[in-house]
Amino acid sequence: MEPHSPEPVPPAAAPAPWLLVIDAQRIFADPGSDWASPFWDGAWERIRELADAVGPERTLLTRWLPTADRRTAWGDYFRAWPFADVPASDPLYDLVPGAAELTAHPTIDEPTFGKWGPQLLAALGGDPAALPPLLVTGVSTDCCVITTVLAAADAGARATVVTDAVAHSSAENGAAALHTLGLFAPQVELGSTAEVRLSEPTS
Repeated sequence: MEPHSPEPVPPAAAPAPWLLVIDAQRIFADPGSDWASPFWDGAWERIRELADAVGPERTLLTRWLPTADRRTAWGDYFRAWPFADVPASDPLYDLVPGAAELTAHPTIDEPTFGKWGPQLLAALGGDPAALPPLLVTGVSTDCCVITTVLAAADAGARATVVTDAVAHSSAENGAAALHTLGLFAPQVELGSTAEVRLSEPTS
């Protein structure tokens, strides 16, 4: 009599991805701002599509705030960009209209280009060994997006940069940033909205 063969164990389902929207703020979106991205409107349309698919429980928004210590090199930075050297409560730093409704969570506010840190880790569950995959969107590809993604990769996260849902300071800078991010596979992947499109949330 042949020994009973155990039933094959199906592979565990991959965890559902979370959407990370970096710095969807007026300072980077309003045409009158010195830091407005000319690619914002197109990226914002894709961001909203992805947020609708992922749902507010798995969407996180960050903000960059001008609260860094001016005694450090950040003092040089704000002297170079005096228009941005205003209180964090200034409307420049508000989310763009419609952004707050995309998430059920508080914004993750940081005074640094990169948004990866204890706040973001905690919002994703707090366990570096059990992080959900991230779909990364927002602005600017060549500044806050790239610094966030590379720090997340160092922390063990898997990130897909959604290439048509990020906005750059210029076409050239955006292409350079995406090229650099593409060097960090398999932790970092690149894909368009169509390539990462998700089903509508069921609850």
